[in-house]
Amino acid sequence: MYSTRVSWHVNASRAAVYRALVDADAIAQWRVPDGMSSQVHEFDAREGGAFRISLTYDMPVGAGKTDPHTDTYHGHFARLVPDEQVVEVMEFETAAPALRGTMTLTTTLTDADGGTDVLVVHEGIPDAVPAADNETGTRMALARLARLVEPGERRPG
Repeated sequence: MYSTRVSWHVNASRAAVYRALVDADAIAQWRVPDGMSSQVHEFDAREGGAFRISLTYDMPVGAGKTDPHTDTYHGHFARLVPDEQVVEVMEFETAAPALRGTMTLTTTLTDADGGTDVLVVHEGIPDAVPAADNETGTRMALARLARLVEPGERRPG
């Protein structure tokens, strides 16, 4: 298992970014890499609240962790600090032993240059998930987050 750290600057307030971290409709729009679509099955944004989300490849070329073309994960919110931090504990829904295990995703927001620096630390990632893929997918998702919350920007599509 390994960890990744990805940061991104968003030209929006911490409050706007935080709202997008704890809103199911927003999550469905931004927390998905390019070439995939998202479905939020369950989302209870409170400490201890559960979530379940599926990411499906738009074209049947990607190999999913749960189904042939889908990654489904579930978990709970371990910590919510409004406008500052979201800590999620999650795991893939898979029978593959190499992809099993609990992961922790910590998103921290800090004021910076008239906007917000977003730091995503993903811990406990199974070795079977290539680190470069995790980092690239996180960067794609954060770019979509920025487009969603930055004033005057277009929504992710």
